[in-house]
Amino acid sequence: MAEIRVNPTRMELKKLQARYQTARRGHKLLKDKRDELMRRFLDVVRRDKELRLRVEASLKRAYGSFAVAEAVSHPHMLREALMLPKGTSELHVTYRNQMNVTVPDFVWRETVAGKSDTYNYGLAFTSGELDSALSELGAIRDDLLLLAQLEKEAQLLAEEIERTRRRVNALEHIMMPRYLTAIRTVKMKLDENERGNITRLMKVKDMMLETRYKEKHQFFPDEEEESG
Repeated sequence: MAEIRVNPTRMELKKLQARYQTARRGHKLLKDKRDELMRRFLDVVRRDKELRLRVEASLKRAYGSFAVAEAVSHPHMLREALMLPKGTSELHVTYRNQMNVTVPDFVWRETVAGKSDTYNYGLAFTSGELDSALSELGAIRDDLLLLAQLEKEAQLLAEEIERTRRRVNALEHIMMPRYLTAIRTVKMKLDENERGNITRLMKVKDMMLETRYKEKHQFFPDEEEESG
């Protein structure tokens, strides 16, 4: 891990301490964001799982009805019956923001004909299984759209969770330790300089006292003899 190299001054120490406090606050906010994203992601996954099971069961019934209709009807008759759609729809997409993640909302909009009339063929020459299959497919159309929406939302949330997790780890294991190491280094150098200054001051004081003592006895040598 590369160290942060700064001049060992008190100004730089204050800057490093401010950066470390900012990193700590950012780390806490990102952790809270990650936890909330995980909560929402698990909620979306739970809804997606329930809806997928329901849609798969409906598709299984619809495919079974199609298989029976294909068995009791001529293939050309099925192709002719399903050749042209009775109505058309458009898929409209809107977007919403969820924890700084832009997720889509899908909505069907009918452009031709209505939902009530779903059969585009005459009922005289087709089997009831084909009617059932189309009815079941029409009933799960909205569920399929919602399923696609939930899976896309889960994918986007998972990507944002991964990005947030990397940022949290970078702050926790790289940036914050670097700042702490730099702060300790600067403090040690400042303390060392302060101890050196104190030592020099004490040395200067001793030299000054010694000089004064010599000067005093140089001009008043009798005082030393009398005191002796």
